[in-house]
Amino acid sequence: MSALPDIDLAAIPEDQRDAVAALLRETASLKEINKRLEHLVAEMNHVLHGKKSEKLDEDDRQLAFEDLNIAVSEAEEHKQDQAASDDTPKRKRVARRNRGNLPTDLPRIEQVVEPESLACPCGCGQMHKIGEDRTERLDIVPAQLRVLVTVRPKYACRACTDGVTQAPAPAALIEGGLPTEGAIAHVLVSKYADHLPLYRQSQMLARSGVTIDRGTLADWVGVAAFHLRPVVDRLAEHLKASTKLFMDETTAPVLDPGRGQTKTGYLWALARDNRRWGGADPPGVVFFYAPGRGGKNAETFLAGFDGILQLDGYQGYNRLMRPSRKGGDPIRVAHCWAHARRKLKEVFDRDGSEIAAEGLRRITEFYKVEADIRGCSPEQRREARQARTAPLVAEFGEWLQQQRLRVSAKSRLGEKLTYIHNQWDGLQTFLQDGRVEIDSNCVENLIRPIALNRKNALFAGHDEGGKTWGRIASLIETAKINGVEPFSYLKATLEAIAAGHPQNRIDDLLPWNFQPSS
Repeated sequence: MSALPDIDLAAIPEDQRDAVAALLRETASLKEINKRLEHLVAEMNHVLHGKKSEKLDEDDRQLAFEDLNIAVSEAEEHKQDQAASDDTPKRKRVARRNRGNLPTDLPRIEQVVEPESLACPCGCGQMHKIGEDRTERLDIVPAQLRVLVTVRPKYACRACTDGVTQAPAPAALIEGGLPTEGAIAHVLVSKYADHLPLYRQSQMLARSGVTIDRGTLADWVGVAAFHLRPVVDRLAEHLKASTKLFMDETTAPVLDPGRGQTKTGYLWALARDNRRWGGADPPGVVFFYAPGRGGKNAETFLAGFDGILQLDGYQGYNRLMRPSRKGGDPIRVAHCWAHARRKLKEVFDRDGSEIAAEGLRRITEFYKVEADIRGCSPEQRREARQARTAPLVAEFGEWLQQQRLRVSAKSRLGEKLTYIHNQWDGLQTFLQDGRVEIDSNCVENLIRPIALNRKNALFAGHDEGGKTWGRIASLIETAKINGVEPFSYLKATLEAIAAGHPQNRIDDLLPWNFQPSS
């Protein structure tokens, strides 16, 4: 947050200091949000009016506009949320586009919201209906578009002029806007689970007679991303309180409008999955976006975690094991035998190397033990590994050193053997702890949907889009691995947030706590 203005609070009467300090903090926060908005608008202008050599083609522009619109909408929602004081009702957020543009041929489902009581406050009898307010919002259910009509009758007393009563309007995430929370959830799932960019969703809606441009959809996503952020942050806190996690990273191509091409960003997956040994903690994953692959990003994302981390052999993670590690004690690492096997398989597939084939045969024996103990308790797994696998691993280590003496370190096979040698300590961690897996295939499976989205959407339109991508994907993928249907979960969660779900019960909104309504 920006620094507070240089004001001497001591010169202000004591009974006013807290209020002045709060106002100064709010002002500083709003200035920071305005600065971010100005930066995003400047980038939008650059996309539109940049040099000819930097101009993007139509598809590139659509994706850039999507993520910049989402970022602007999220910042504006943050600004509005920050500006409203606790004792001042928030100003209704008026939709900027497509207001009232709902085809008359869409089915209407009326929802009549009656007051709790029709008794006149003065006690002279029942009130009588004198009118009603009607609002229409676009609702989306899978494979069906409909308009949800909310009818709020007004009642007044015929015997006096003192009382008119009407039920309050139902809470909405976007007050005064077209979409229901179900419609927003559908857009999120379509974009981040079904890999449909917003401009394609806009085209699909148009075929049903509903004209909503991708800018409006981006606005919806931005508002949802802002309100879902605390849920994702809490999900990350839960994971980092665990004793063992997986981590991996995958590329997330992002547009770089200043150069007229894409740059390589990364989504870092932090996952927990203890199902193979019956762990009580539910599985989950959080995706963190960073513009690069530097190990400092992993160090930042893992601040507060001090358990065992299962990962591949990427050297950027080495800083996590140093005494100088920021954010916690040096992490104990468990490396991945699937990656070691993959290195030898690459050589065998290309050269038919007998040395590589022998290494593969030896690793296969480790996995046979793992198949036998799947589902056993951590102690049973550790005992079986100590008795059966540890001798095999020791023999593999001796064989590895012998082959490294025979093979040139600069050869393709020599490089693969050196890779395994460099990970040797971490490759033995699973022998000492039954909670540790032999490989990190779990987290690799979790990042496959990211690769599918990358293939279909090609790239994120902006670094801010990468962050939103990671945030929504975290909730969707965590819901999926807990057997929760993502649309139902997001719809219910957005409805709860719109209704003012209390912050001190945010754990109720985590995917593994979702209970579908009957």
